[in-house]
Amino acid sequence: MADRSKELHVAVLAFPFGTHAAPLLTLVRRLAAAEPAFKFSFLSSASSNRTIFSGSKAGDLGNITPFNVWDGVPEGHELSGNIHEGVQFFLRATPGNFWAAVEEAETASGSKVGCLLSDAFLWFACDMATEMKVPWMPYWTAGSCSLSVHLNTDLIRSSQLGKSGHQIEKQVQRAFEEAGPILAQQLRPKLKPSSASPLPGASKNGDGALEFIPGLSSVRPDDIPDGILTGKLDSPMAELLHNMAKHLPRATAVALNSFEELETAIAADLKSKLQKALCIGPSTLSSPALSKSDENGCLSWLDKHEAAFVAYISFGTITTPPPNELLALAETLRSSKIPFLWSLRDHSRGLLPEGFVEETESYGKMVTWAPQQEVLAHPSVGLFVTHCGWNSILESIAGGVPMICRPFFGDQQLNGRMVQDEWRIGVMVEGGIFTKAETIRALELVLSGEEGKKMREKIWVLKQNALEAVGPNGSSTTKFSTLVELIRSCKS
Repeated sequence: MADRSKELHVAVLAFPFGTHAAPLLTLVRRLAAAEPAFKFSFLSSASSNRTIFSGSKAGDLGNITPFNVWDGVPEGHELSGNIHEGVQFFLRATPGNFWAAVEEAETASGSKVGCLLSDAFLWFACDMATEMKVPWMPYWTAGSCSLSVHLNTDLIRSSQLGKSGHQIEKQVQRAFEEAGPILAQQLRPKLKPSSASPLPGASKNGDGALEFIPGLSSVRPDDIPDGILTGKLDSPMAELLHNMAKHLPRATAVALNSFEELETAIAADLKSKLQKALCIGPSTLSSPALSKSDENGCLSWLDKHEAAFVAYISFGTITTPPPNELLALAETLRSSKIPFLWSLRDHSRGLLPEGFVEETESYGKMVTWAPQQEVLAHPSVGLFVTHCGWNSILESIAGGVPMICRPFFGDQQLNGRMVQDEWRIGVMVEGGIFTKAETIRALELVLSGEEGKKMREKIWVLKQNALEAVGPNGSSTTKFSTLVELIRSCKS
């Protein structure tokens, strides 16, 4: 068999917003290390490429070449700073901006693209791949639970909207047809002929839990991301995700940043809906870590504290709690005197109580940035107060640290529900917002309560499962090898 890898050119299409492009680049770096003969053209906006490739020298990139994709912003227009505005301009420019970048990459490399690897959001890559006569392999950077919700959008809508008579049967029948034979067989007995009968999504408690979707029996309608049941169902992002769900079954394979042992029932269900569902994570353990400095001395500060007693607090790079919640959280830390490491950006410092930093410096540390993966792996950290972004959850599992969850948007509420009620490795703040009383209760429950002990035991098991999954013969390692073989088999 000829060594086609020497000629293989893979175009990588990134979604240049939020925390999407960086995880995709992490996967590409891993693929590039596995197959140095591959050529990878990484296509993203100029601003995104500047950020994720910052600090990389030409020699560090090896067989990865970044190409800038037009972001769609008209010349002379100044963005307001609202991410939705930038997303809308970008989506209006697709797929033409990516076609232009692919042509540029082919000219620069001297070889035709033989495979499209993309962020799963970019559903139009499916049509591009069809026109180019090459395979399409999207990467879902979040959890299997959220992908399952999007793939079941029509089914969820038909079960929750409460329409009567033949409208219910018509919508559910269409959902059955799209769900595939396995899920349809599971659901048909739940459909009653009378419009007064319970809908497929109604739980025994009447709260509408998604008991009809494998692995999501704990999930409630309020946990589902906007754009499926609530919010503007015709917004650009809602339509993008709905189109994605319709196109993913056509993909040669869908890679996911999760591991099967975490979401077993969901992973099995995804395999029935997709040609290949490949859980290759968690990337925090499976991918080569890029060296990062600890410029704020977080790890040396943690070295001075006893095991499993420090609370680490971070809400990611995008989200900041509103002022009243920052105040409640700060007051809780000041009155409880629990040792804490808090990563908070400079522009939010002014929202803290006057004198807070000085009054708590004997047992707390405020930083603008922390090496989160290393912090959560430190033995002194016993609790993670988080927004429930997927990467943060995986890093918490890898560190064996239970969570207090305060979700804000997107898939975060769904992730928090899974953390609390499905995996039982954390707790969501009561009422969805930080108050002093609720925050004290949650801190005490996780750090010193019997429930907290059970959480640590459960997350320790998941940590071991994650380590085994990325081990030499683990499930994620095997699935990654499958992904490499599928790409290697592409014709250039």
